[in-house]
Amino acid sequence: MTAALAAWRISEEPYYAPQGDEVALFEAAYAGRLPVMVKGPTGCGKSRFVEYMAWKLGRPLVTVACNEDMTAADLVGRFLLEPGGTRWQDGPLTVAARHGAICYLDEVVEARQDTTVVIHPLTDYRRTLPLDKKGELVKAHADFQLVISYNPGYQSLMKDLKTSTRQRFAALDFDYPAPELEAAIVVRETGLRADLAAALVQVAAAARRLKGHGLDEGISTRLLVYAGQLIAQGVAPRDACRMAMVRPITDDADIRATLDHAIDALLVA
Repeated sequence: MTAALAAWRISEEPYYAPQGDEVALFEAAYAGRLPVMVKGPTGCGKSRFVEYMAWKLGRPLVTVACNEDMTAADLVGRFLLEPGGTRWQDGPLTVAARHGAICYLDEVVEARQDTTVVIHPLTDYRRTLPLDKKGELVKAHADFQLVISYNPGYQSLMKDLKTSTRQRFAALDFDYPAPELEAAIVVRETGLRADLAAALVQVAAAARRLKGHGLDEGISTRLLVYAGQLIAQGVAPRDACRMAMVRPITDDADIRATLDHAIDALLVA
């Protein structure tokens, strides 16, 4: 592993509980160096899965949190002005392509479409990255792989992936884990009692049934873990659920009242 990627190395195994055959499928995609799109709702474990796979495959993971202000230069690099002149600095995508890391573009749909097109040459037979400003064509390292995550729940005319981008990726669909597995994840991550973790999952299930009926998104597994961590710090379970699971997802008084009622019915004070 080159010095350029030392900071991106994952030294300890991240905890990840498989929901199906996604681990084997990702391994097959990496063996063929296929670019992969990981699709699913917020907080269902997409980023943890990618981190786990990078660890399992022994590859560094260069992660980019995409946003609407991100430019192509933020991905590929730019010239920096210094006292002695100018110096080129590779962006995270270029670093990964040059040296053989997995590059993970998290929530790629948040980036502008004119920015995401720079990844196209890396996602087909060419496996190259043109650095137009530098006049260089970077040929991707044999170990390089591109992974993006995407939340279909936020599709819109303004924020969606172009068909020309979608069809360059193999895709894995993710959802919230089955109730028993999700409760086990909460126990593992927080040390919570199994019966209390199961009650948190029931509250989350009630919220998820409201998606499309006043809620854009349900309560994520991540928020369940936050609630468990608050309870571990001595916060009353009902208060922890309201703070970590209900207040972040809605300001609608009626929906809050509905979910607060579910909390009161499922949890002790």
